[in-house]
Amino acid sequence: MPRLPLAPSAASDSRRRDDPPVVNKRGATAGAAAPRAWQRMLSGRRLDLLDPSALDIDIDDIAHGLARVARWNGQTGGAHIFSVAQHSLLVETLAHLRAPGLDHGRRLTVLLHDAPEYVIGDMISPFKAAIGGDYKAIEARLKRAIHIRFGLPAEPPDDLVRRIKIADRASAYAEATTLAGFSIAEGRKLFGEPDLPIGDFAAYLEPMRPAAAEARFLRRFAELDGDAGGAL
Repeated sequence: MPRLPLAPSAASDSRRRDDPPVVNKRGATAGAAAPRAWQRMLSGRRLDLLDPSALDIDIDDIAHGLARVARWNGQTGGAHIFSVAQHSLLVETLAHLRAPGLDHGRRLTVLLHDAPEYVIGDMISPFKAAIGGDYKAIEARLKRAIHIRFGLPAEPPDDLVRRIKIADRASAYAEATTLAGFSIAEGRKLFGEPDLPIGDFAAYLEPMRPAAAEARFLRRFAELDGDAGGAL
């Protein structure tokens, strides 16, 4: 499918953090009033969080970050965190089982549904609601850049968005009642009870070491990306 080149954008490396500051005619550092809004990624890219370029998106950065971001603020049982990478794999599987006809492009979109969290972290839903518009706007811009980077529509079709939400809630129920200490009654009240047997997904709910979760996420991405075709 159509893909953007791997090289970072010109703006990404136009000025590294160890470069000397730009000083204006009055002797003041240019842009001193504006806080830093970018993050240096392990790939070498400099990702602007407020105005992200698709050219600065790298799947290795995404997988590395998601495998190290904890769901439920880390309040889960097990020797390791339950990562957003694992959650993404579970949601993609649930979406496929509820709709076996999903093509690889749509399934790739599902896998990447929480991809912005590789740089902005995973906030629990009550806190997201309290923060409101700014967080959601940043998340939406990052998601659009990620979709464009991998040849997917910037805005997924409404029916796919609905499928993602259903699978996401099913995953949340399974995680909450299996790992995060929620009772079955609490899980049903907050997330609804899935129409799939949660016991069938025990392997997806076993917290993994970050490196293992990262590798599994990358393998699944490669499987879907190779046959996605870029069309939804």
